[in-house]
Amino acid sequence: MKRIAILGCENSHANSFIKFIQQMGEFSDVQIVGVYSCDAAASEKLNREFGVPVLKNYADAVGLVDGVIITARHGDLHYEYAKPYIESGVPMFIDKPFTIKEEEALELVTTLRDKGIKVTGGSSLRHDSFISELHADALGEVGGKTVGGIVRAPYSPDSEYGGFYFYAQHLVEMVCEIFGRYPLSVSTAKNGGQLTVRFHYSDCDAIGVFYDGNNKYYALRLATEVSRGGDVTASSDWFLREFREYYGILSGNDMTLSYKELIAPVYIMNAIDRAMKSGREEPVNEIKM
Repeated sequence: MKRIAILGCENSHANSFIKFIQQMGEFSDVQIVGVYSCDAAASEKLNREFGVPVLKNYADAVGLVDGVIITARHGDLHYEYAKPYIESGVPMFIDKPFTIKEEEALELVTTLRDKGIKVTGGSSLRHDSFISELHADALGEVGGKTVGGIVRAPYSPDSEYGGFYFYAQHLVEMVCEIFGRYPLSVSTAKNGGQLTVRFHYSDCDAIGVFYDGNNKYYALRLATEVSRGGDVTASSDWFLREFREYYGILSGNDMTLSYKELIAPVYIMNAIDRAMKSGREEPVNEIKM
């Protein structure tokens, strides 16, 4: 039996993951030891709906679990929730934003790497089928070399859960999947509810359009000979695919992204934040690990 705890259950990830565990035979060997939220009403709601135990503190499951799922809405809580479980070496799922601060992201994954602890997570948009197809097209240079593109996603600049960082990783993760995880620099322009970001790579530029007003997603890859784009439709399959990936590392599979690749969006989001504040093009800091 694979025993897990869900820490931070204020969003739809927790509900979806619990449903997968309780309703899908492929996860019948997973047991939820407990759920925790800094919002007691959120964990109590899951208790009433699914019968899962409620933890009084996020560290209460240390030594009792084989893995942890960290899905707190506020990214600043993710490293805090992960810390007590590091010594026991259990695999982790950490939701978006992986962290908010670069130094926390680097310290966390460096520690996990050095201790041999597997981790996955980030934005569920990485698991979208169309984004995966554009990722494969870019890697295989389908239609020629990538020369640019456009990605659109919502964001919440005034969110109580970390402002810009709360939702921004969705767009950034899609950019990373299609155009590469290590842009050199970013620049921004704001117009009403729209924030436009230029992601500058060594051989092309991509444009990101954050829009505060609806939950529409879109992605377009431009190649030398073809253009391929379309709407990215919100789907619970994102959650199922990312849970399957976590179940895989819980079962002994290798990580699909390296530690460095997992935290690249944190560094990109921080560069965007700096560019918004400075009004200048800002370099994306190098991940030194």
